[in-house]
Amino acid sequence: MQFPKIHKTIMISFGAITIIGSTWLYFGSQANANEPVFLQAPAAPQSRIVPSAAQIVSFNDILKEPMGAVVNISVKTKVVNNQLQMMLNDPLFRHFFGQRYGSIPNEKVERGLGSGVILTKDGFIVTNNHVIDGANEIKVTLPNSKKEYTAKIIGTDKGADLAVIKIDAQNLSPIKMANIQDVKVGDIVFAIGNPFGVGETVTQGIVSALNKHGLGINQYENFIQTDASINPGNSGGALVDSRGYLIGINSAIFSKGGGNDGIGFTIPVDMVKNIVTQIVKSGKVSRGYMGINLSSLNEKSSQFYNAASGAIVADIENDSPASKSGLQRGDLIVAINGTAVDSPSTLQRIIGEKRPAEQVALTIERDKKNKIIYLTLGDKAKAIAQLNIKVKGLSLGSITSDMQEKLGLMSKKGAIITEIDPASIGANAGFRKGDVIVQIENTPIISPNDAKKMLSSNIKKRVYVNRQGVMGIIIL
Repeated sequence: MQFPKIHKTIMISFGAITIIGSTWLYFGSQANANEPVFLQAPAAPQSRIVPSAAQIVSFNDILKEPMGAVVNISVKTKVVNNQLQMMLNDPLFRHFFGQRYGSIPNEKVERGLGSGVILTKDGFIVTNNHVIDGANEIKVTLPNSKKEYTAKIIGTDKGADLAVIKIDAQNLSPIKMANIQDVKVGDIVFAIGNPFGVGETVTQGIVSALNKHGLGINQYENFIQTDASINPGNSGGALVDSRGYLIGINSAIFSKGGGNDGIGFTIPVDMVKNIVTQIVKSGKVSRGYMGINLSSLNEKSSQFYNAASGAIVADIENDSPASKSGLQRGDLIVAINGTAVDSPSTLQRIIGEKRPAEQVALTIERDKKNKIIYLTLGDKAKAIAQLNIKVKGLSLGSITSDMQEKLGLMSKKGAIITEIDPASIGANAGFRKGDVIVQIENTPIISPNDAKKMLSSNIKKRVYVNRQGVMGIIIL
């Protein structure tokens, strides 16, 4: 039996970007000096209207404005063939085949086409992070124009799969932003993008569901689900309501074969506004951090609690906001600031939408009694940076319980590569993000510090890595 797969709506070869002009997002005269102010669309009327049979229904006039805010994007990305490089560096391979393969190029250029959405009249554009991730060159083409603009990346947020880029242009056509509170299941919606690179296209559907999460697409999920046709190439494109106002940025599809099966996922407009505001102001997104590992409430564990849903605290990091607040292993978090928590993913999303230093009230159940614990959130980015160790262009992290289970590792020993500087010695040697360093020469690697000590010198060494369950050797 074949199961459906989750596909990003653009696979480097196709994409979509959406433009939001400065009519709706205003910045002060000094760069990033003021928080952007979004001009809101009027509130949606409470009543929904069914047209009479005598009318020919068309949304052409309504869609002219948002279609003028959708642009095409092309991307060039240099891709290093790490598998080839790893093979060429293998001493056993060189022993049998000599140096004759040393001149084989291990780098190629991939080109991607997509479309996109405008944020300001002076060129701010929002899209999906996966559309421009790793791009060496980004070109943007406006609607009904052949002129190409070179775009620069202002900031990205991998956790929510959003990015802000900018082109040097004036008097662009922005899109009006709706309020997420006005979006209802059953509302008619339109997806605007560039599916399969065929050019700007509009498809119609309805809002199928709201607040979809736990899908494993992004780290922070709170999707609008729609059956409007979204295909590879629509990533970063606009989902608009029947008034032509933006309600979200198209991000992913649920599909058996990579095409439209009527299940698409869109990042809601309130999350877009929050993330774009932070990126434009500071070039990055700061998220709240508790320092806990969570477990789901299931049939076996539910016998220890009165509540029917929540998130169980499975572990607490040392010297974290959670450890300072008095949280304990086994506590069941059932609400945050009065909002019910039905799962670990819901709690993660809520905390991810809050800022560092913000205080939250956690309603927990401990020993079948409820109590409230107040916790001051830390900074997620700083916490991750402190956990990572950098050497030779490689960011090394410890292996968590989740990583161990996901990667099928026998233990937590080793150092996992979390990020790689593409111009570094480590990248040229053939390392990949996700590789687990388990041994260097004859020394087993227990932690990132062990790896750093062994790799700090300039002496060539054999590094043994576990890559998706397959052991290999990289010479560094």
